[in-house]
Amino acid sequence: MKLWIDADAAPLAVKEVCYRASERLSLETILVANQRLQLPVGYPHLSAVRVEGGPDVADRYIAEHAETGDVAITADIPLAALLVPKGVVVIDPRGDVHTAESIGERLSVRNFMETLRSTGVETGGPAAYGARE
Repeated sequence: MKLWIDADAAPLAVKEVCYRASERLSLETILVANQRLQLPVGYPHLSAVRVEGGPDVADRYIAEHAETGDVAITADIPLAALLVPKGVVVIDPRGDVHTAESIGERLSVRNFMETLRSTGVETGGPAAYGARE
């Protein structure tokens, strides 16, 4: 089992929790981003993959390399929709698990909101992290 982190948009607090879990569980953890990542020293189970810039390049890399039984941390719903059917456990940065039962609805809502934004409707974004997160 590997832990994949969609690192371009993952909050630092989430990455730090994953770093500690990676060491505690001796879990191979791969951060994928289209920018250079500075990994903390002293975490031998961490590695980073830098992909070329461009839309969804990091997502495609994770989708191509993640396998059944792996875990992925991502806020990207289309990426989650690719991973869930492969048997990858997908968790968003707030800790919600995407399942085969929920991913279709979440993708539909995401696409609907994207359509609204493209017509000029301001939809806002996710709430800032609070004490719960």
